[in-house]
Parts: sequence; C-alpha cells; structure tokens
Amino acid sequence: MPHEWDAAAYDRLPVPMTGWGLVVLERLELRGDERVLDAGCGTGQVTEALRRRLPHGQVVALDASASMLERARERLGDARVIYLRHDLAEPIPIDVVDAVLSTATFHWVPDHDRLFANLAGVLRPGGRLAAQCGGAGNLRRVSDAAARAASIDLEAAKTYAGPQETTQRLRVAGFTQIECWLQEKPTPLPPEDLEPYLRTVILSGEVARRTDAEANDLVHAVAIELAQPEIDYVRLNITATRA
Repeated sequence: MPHEWDAAAYDRLPVPMTGWGLVVLERLELRGDERVLDAGCGTGQVTEALRRRLPHGQVVALDASASMLERARERLGDARVIYLRHDLAEPIPIDVVDAVLSTATFHWVPDHDRLFANLAGVLRPGGRLAAQCGGAGNLRRVSDAAARAASIDLEAAKTYAGPQETTQRLRVAGFTQIECWLQEKPTPLPPEDLEPYLRTVILSGEVARRTDAEANDLVHAVAIELAQPEIDYVRLNITATRA
C-alpha cells in the first residue's frame, strides 16, 4: 500500500486542492440518484460536496490511507457513503458505479495504464470520469530544491503525465469523448506554513520513511533551498466517458 498520511495536519493546512476539486466536481453532470466513486477521497472535503449533489445517491469513498479514511468518516459519517481502503493500482473490488471523481490522486499511481483499466472496470458504459492530478512539469522547482538539498527524487514512483499520453491511455482503457489539458497553478504560501506544508503534503512519502529528527532536518533543508514560499503546481485535467 502507499504511505500513510497525517490526516489531521492535512486538514489544518491551506491546501489548494480542495478548491480545485470543487471545480472538477462541477464538470460532473449528476441527477442526484447516482452511485459515484471518489477515487482518492482524502479527508473528505470534496467528498462532502459530492454527497450534497447526491441526495438520493451513494458515494464510494476510496483512499489508500487509513488515516485519511478515518478523517473522512469523522467528517461525513455513514449516511450514503461506503468507505474502502484500496490501492488504485489494483482492480477495485466494488459494484459498478455511474461516475468517477478524482482530485489530487492519480499522480501517486505509477502505472496509469493499470489505473485507467481499473477505473474502466467499475464504471458503467456511458459513465463519466472527471479528474485532476499533478501533470507534466508539476513541482519541478520543488523537486529540484529537494534534489539539491538532500539528493532525493520526488518524482520517483509518481506519474506526472501530459495530455497526449493520457488521452492515448484512456482510449486504450475503453474511454471516449476524452478531453485532457494542463493548467499552471503556482500557489504562494504564508512563510510560516512552508515547512508544515512540505512535511505534510509534498514530502509526506519521504517523511514517512524517516525518524522525526531526520524528517525535521529534511524538511528544513528543502525549505531553505526552496527559499521562496511558493509551490509550482501544474494540474492535469481529465474528462472522459466509458465507451
């Protein structure tokens, strides 16, 4: 399974992904009675808005992190929500859904061919996929700072793909009506939030493999090397229909 997250710390930070996720949710046309998979629900902030769009439907809230799912359950309860801890790199053990929503998750899955095949396997014909994740060029400045500060490769085991390769992968997986595009989303942070943000979000995988003291040294070194408290996000947007 992918690494664990500090869900409580994540919820305290000014993460921009929630606002971006709400925009992605608007791209899903919903009657209100559908069954929708939130593929990478995190702490449930966007999932909460999704459930409001489904007064007679159901959400499958999936995440690979137990702490994220626990936080989502605290936020949402059990009304019209099923929780599933699962790695999207593996076939998804659920009944068919009418739509798939995903925000800030796909880039954590190294093999996008398997990812899209797994999503197609649980999405009904004609069902819609709306997603956003890190895309080509995402965090390049931060990654360079991490390489200089600590000789670590932040892009290892991640996929920051572009629109053309993603379109081809989706087509092979059985999707049609595909639209993929990149957006640059530079995100300034308050200086006092830079190190907590690096620790909890961007360096979370590296932090999980270290002692507290080692993690503190790593985060501080990357922050010093980065200097400017701005995160150079590039987002890959995806909409598609299951053929």
